[in-house]
Amino acid sequence: MRLVVEAEDYDAAVAFFRDALGLPEQAAYSGAGQARVVILEAGRATLEIANPAQKRMIDDVEVGRQVAPRLRLAFEVDDTAAVTGRLVAAGATEVAPPTVTPWHSLNSRLDVPAGLQLTLFQELRDRDERSTADGFGTDG
Repeated sequence: MRLVVEAEDYDAAVAFFRDALGLPEQAAYSGAGQARVVILEAGRATLEIANPAQKRMIDDVEVGRQVAPRLRLAFEVDDTAAVTGRLVAAGATEVAPPTVTPWHSLNSRLDVPAGLQLTLFQELRDRDERSTADGFGTDG
C-alpha cells in the first residue's frame, strides 16, 4: 500500500519525514512545472478502519479530547518518549505526551508537516500477551 500526501511545503515535509523521522528514501522524481515527489520506505503497512466511537475512544485515551482529523498516521517506534522529543525539536507540535494506553502501548500524538496528525506508539507487551488481554480479538 502507498499513501500519497500533498504537501504545500514539500521541502519541510520531506525534511521531517525523511530526515527527522528517519524514513529511508526509496525514490525521488521531478517533472515539468516544478513537480516533485519522494517515496519514503515506511515499513509494512496496515489499514486500520475504525468506527466513529473507536476514533473518539482513541482520541480520549491518547489526548483526552477529540482532535484527530479523518486520517491519522501511526508509526511504531522503539522509544516513544525519545522519538517524540526528536520530532518536536524538528518542528512537530506535541498534541499529547507519551501516555500508556489500556491496550498497553505508549502513545504520543503530534501535529506534523503536510497537515497530518501522527501517533507514535511503542508496544509494551508482545503480540502473544496482547492477544490474551480483554477486548482483543478479531471480528472474523
